[in-house]
Amino acid sequence: MIAIVKYNAGNIRSVENALKRIGADCVISDDPEVLSKADKLILPGVGEASSAMAYLRDRGLDQVIKKRTKPTLGICLGLQLFCARSEEGNTECLGIFPEAVKRFPPEEKVPHMGWNELTELKSPLFKGVQANSDVYFVHSFYAEKGPDTIAACDYILPFSAALSKGNFYATQFHPEKSADVGEQILANFLKLPSE
Repeated sequence: MIAIVKYNAGNIRSVENALKRIGADCVISDDPEVLSKADKLILPGVGEASSAMAYLRDRGLDQVIKKRTKPTLGICLGLQLFCARSEEGNTECLGIFPEAVKRFPPEEKVPHMGWNELTELKSPLFKGVQANSDVYFVHSFYAEKGPDTIAACDYILPFSAALSKGNFYATQFHPEKSADVGEQILANFLKLPSE
């Protein structure tokens, strides 16, 4: 079963539709039991870090996510929530990745919105994806590059376009809005072993 986490963030339906396009059924839920049992779990999101973390904590979903041993994917805000902390609302996040999330300087150049290139690809998540492929970004905050960086991008400064650690994967860009490249990445995630 593929589950999408329902929480205080937007863009969930876009991810559901992208999964349907590649022939995958999914459920959308904020039930801890349903999410715990999912073979693949996706935490997408467009929203604000502190309110999103509050929603996850109020329902015990933060612990469900952190305890997972099966493939789990964060998208956009989902990537930021997987990190240690975010400057957005001075938020303590899930701490799956040690990277910090910071706001792009200067303010007049945010958000980073549109197509940009992926570099430094190194993960099964990018099987069949060419270096310098363009993907779609919309964000004002970024995760620093660190030991878990599996793809990079450069907008004002270099940042983590994707992170991975154990069974956890995350993309700052939106694969569900990134045409064929994004569909390949989602398909690769669904093919990851669940054991």
